[in-house]
Amino acid sequence: MRRMTFDDLGLSPNLLAAIKDAGYTTPTPIQAGAIPVALTGRDVLGIAQTGTGKTASFTLPLIERLSRGRARARMPRSLILCPTRELADQVAQNVRTYAKNHKLTMALLIGGVAFAPQKEILDKGADILIATPGRLLDHFGRGGLMLMGIEIMVVDEADRMLDMGFIPDIEKIFSLVPPRRQTLFFSATMPNEIVRIVNTFLKDPERIEVSRPAQTAETIKQYIVRVSNGSPAGKRAALRAAINRDNVKNGIVFCNRKRDVDTVARSLQRHGFSAAPIHGDLAQAQRTKTLEDFKTDQIRILVASDVAARGLDIPAVSHVFNFDIPRNADDYVHRIGRTGRAGLTGESVTLVTGEDKKSLANVSKLIGGEPETLVLEGDSAPADAPVQKSPDEEPKAARSSRRGGRSRNRSEAEAPKAETPQPANDTATAKPPRTPAKGAKTGDSGTRDTKSKDSEAAGFGDHVPDFLLRSAFG
Repeated sequence: MRRMTFDDLGLSPNLLAAIKDAGYTTPTPIQAGAIPVALTGRDVLGIAQTGTGKTASFTLPLIERLSRGRARARMPRSLILCPTRELADQVAQNVRTYAKNHKLTMALLIGGVAFAPQKEILDKGADILIATPGRLLDHFGRGGLMLMGIEIMVVDEADRMLDMGFIPDIEKIFSLVPPRRQTLFFSATMPNEIVRIVNTFLKDPERIEVSRPAQTAETIKQYIVRVSNGSPAGKRAALRAAINRDNVKNGIVFCNRKRDVDTVARSLQRHGFSAAPIHGDLAQAQRTKTLEDFKTDQIRILVASDVAARGLDIPAVSHVFNFDIPRNADDYVHRIGRTGRAGLTGESVTLVTGEDKKSLANVSKLIGGEPETLVLEGDSAPADAPVQKSPDEEPKAARSSRRGGRSRNRSEAEAPKAETPQPANDTATAKPPRTPAKGAKTGDSGTRDTKSKDSEAAGFGDHVPDFLLRSAFG
């Protein structure tokens, strides 16, 4: 039987040429199912996990349907809603790739960057508007945006929107767009609240489900490490031992709490690993640069909160490490889905302490069995090691003494908290890394000097993406 190609989906020659230039020939199951339906103008309910190619399943028909016509000032013709800034930026990159042969304009509305460049594009007219809910409503509230011209509305990662508390915003946005519109709605899972939204705002949608919810990929080898010393220092030692194995090329470390993301990243940096943190409290410019450095192998280990767990296209990640087992079992699947993508194999390693029995049982039930136990050399700190204290809990004099009189006159950008030393019990048991990873940036992770005041105002350091300064395709 002949394999389906993009030529079979009803797309125009210009769009097919862009797809071919991007190196794609065969659609994924979600693309093969959603694109032909979306091209007819019918609502689509797509149930697919990250890594299945769902971004193209809504960007391609959207570009095709918008190829005729032109946007008016402050009245975009289509709207793509994303839960996080990183996912919105990734969708924008996909649109630019596929729409290069079309004269369409695009605006990206995300928090953490200045309003002015975004408003300038909206004032000129945007065919495609990609936004996070909060920034979209900010622009609308200031009178800089009208939504009555929306022809196609896309909601991406709807269940993540629910997790992040965006459902009231989503409902408000639905009330602002015309009822006679097409809606493309995508979610990895279908909890009751998402079912309610679908039943309320979609019109007889075609349901396209390519895999059962919360299914782990067969390309991922899953392990747990039972940490005998469950103190923070013991877990950090176990993490270093797990990362320090021979087959670890790079990896993403997930923590449940933002403050632990920073602490773990600092610990890895002090022990010679090329690592950097990423979470929602960091400036957008720093988050953007950190992701780019990780994708280009300038950073080997990315320490993340769940803001990076879904939707980000980070190819060739060899390992995922769960410093904390996720509170929600579904999040385990989404986290480890960062590896083993596009036919590649990967590994996940989850640290488990004596307090994690219930969470481990929930994960094991969801995935159909407990992951294999991995035994590491030096998998925990000594049993009698004192519990790690935060530097903020130590007397200032003690911290100053342990710094060896290091100067404090540098700016915060030059001397981030990543350089704050920790008590000695964080250094003990795991063997040190064989050699620091190439391109390690242990002292200034996620920061750089800015060369342009204008670009800094836009929130992207010394680089402003073209789509924030001018028409994306014109």
